[in-house]
Amino acid sequence: MEKYDISTLNARFSSASPEEVVWHFTHTLGDKIALSSSLSIEDQVITDMMLKMKSDARIFTLDTGRLFPETYSLMDKTGLQYGVKIEIFFPDCVQVQEMVNTDGINLFYESVEKRKKCCRVRKLEPLQRAFSGLQAWICGLRREQSVTRQDMQMVEWDEGNHLLKINPLINWTEQQVWDYIRTHRVPYNKLHEQNYPSIGCQPCTRAIKDGEDVRAGRWWWESPEHKECGLHK
Repeated sequence: MEKYDISTLNARFSSASPEEVVWHFTHTLGDKIALSSSLSIEDQVITDMMLKMKSDARIFTLDTGRLFPETYSLMDKTGLQYGVKIEIFFPDCVQVQEMVNTDGINLFYESVEKRKKCCRVRKLEPLQRAFSGLQAWICGLRREQSVTRQDMQMVEWDEGNHLLKINPLINWTEQQVWDYIRTHRVPYNKLHEQNYPSIGCQPCTRAIKDGEDVRAGRWWWESPEHKECGLHK
């Protein structure tokens, strides 16, 4: 698939609302675009926007096998509230079994390399399967979230996956996200009420302390510049 003119697209949507961006790409690409949802507050906002515009919009999530019980509850509640079935992709059981038997159940605490190996097996491999047949994917990234995301754009070319990548909320603040959630009564993970602003796998996520940034609780034993799982480069 040929690359899009990213500069032109970003110029076109420079002053557009997230709703306008979501509407354009979901209606232009149809079933060739999907939201990759981690059930974060940002992804829940986009889920609400997408399904109100297009009831059969594609949404998928990755079940790593190490998620919080609260995340599974939210997954179920979201499906019931919107009358949809979120597509769920699991890691390959043979790969997980080999990794755990070789490196241990909690290998991610030992080194950045082993943590990334776990992310690769539990997230990146199933993500590749989820991308099958797509031309673009939507993410809930925001520049405000971390130092690793400050240079990201509204529309990007994902070279690794050869897909268009859309970040409708890239310019939003956390307050804007919460305002939308409360106004539209969007379901969210109850761990957010216990100082968990960013929620991933249970062993790799902790509550943050006063004054810490929103991503401080993710892989807290690593330096900030390493805090990505590989989904977003």
